[in-house]
Amino acid sequence: MANVLVVAETRGGELRSVALEVVTAARKAADASGGGEVHALVFGAPGTGAAVQDSLGRHGADLVVAVESAGLEHYDAESLAATTAERLRSGGYRAGFFAASAQGRDLAPRVAAALGVSLASDVTALELSGDALVVQHPVYVGKAIATLRLTGTPALASIRPGAVTAAEAARTPRLETAPPASDPASSRVRVREMLARGDAKLDLGEAPVIVAGGRGLRAAENFRLVEELAAAFGNAAVGATRAVTDDGWRPATDQIGQTGRMVNPNLYVAVGISGAIQHLAGMRTSGTIVAINRDKDAPIFKLADYGIVGDLFEIVPRLTEEIRKARSGG
Repeated sequence: MANVLVVAETRGGELRSVALEVVTAARKAADASGGGEVHALVFGAPGTGAAVQDSLGRHGADLVVAVESAGLEHYDAESLAATTAERLRSGGYRAGFFAASAQGRDLAPRVAAALGVSLASDVTALELSGDALVVQHPVYVGKAIATLRLTGTPALASIRPGAVTAAEAARTPRLETAPPASDPASSRVRVREMLARGDAKLDLGEAPVIVAGGRGLRAAENFRLVEELAAAFGNAAVGATRAVTDDGWRPATDQIGQTGRMVNPNLYVAVGISGAIQHLAGMRTSGTIVAINRDKDAPIFKLADYGIVGDLFEIVPRLTEEIRKARSGG
């Protein structure tokens, strides 16, 4: 029986949804292996630990370790990596888990390098089995799943956002404060400011519904059809293919695919997307996939749960209107 450490990601002093997903995964893994505590490591400005303690406890954390400093209001790669590595080293943890978010993809390799241990990135399932951490990781742009066995201690893994559904497993967590292992003020790179998108739309990694558009929309101005459909759902984010972002129709932050965002929403609506392998790699694990395309032989239909063959310029407005009526009870 050994403890597991989770880096619980925050933004602006608040927990991100991926933090609760990773805590949930750690709790399930610890319980299935015969027990052990889940410790959540939280970084931020003073007061962050107390603000997130209850939420982390509801999802299975036994201990919240708050590393607080005015210099940690924004992400500091050097300080977080040094502190996480020191905690894993001194705490005798069996495993350490991160979110495979933008921050986690930067932080986890730094920690693995500092400790000289293995890291499995972007995993979709994991379990503690005997003396090993066994994980599943998509390979060949998602066409196959590799099972990896990590025997080093601590074994590290980053979990794909959306691969685990956050679930409550109530605990009354203890709160412990700890200083950063290195002074953020001495870091070679410091974040001075975080600029949020002005449109205040949902983040692709956290949205339960994504409506994505491709070149089938023909022109940038036609993306209003995708935006209107997303707005009709009320809880949807807008995504795009690489071809669309390369052409400047949408910002690079909207790109979904192997070189863009990896997403796993409950519902993915692909509008005018043929289904290039690069794009499919970023969304193929979505819960339900709906494709709208005039080409009945488009590769996207091989992956879709529901396919609509026809002119998107006729189908999408009608679909938008029907969703609005359904949501309004009309």
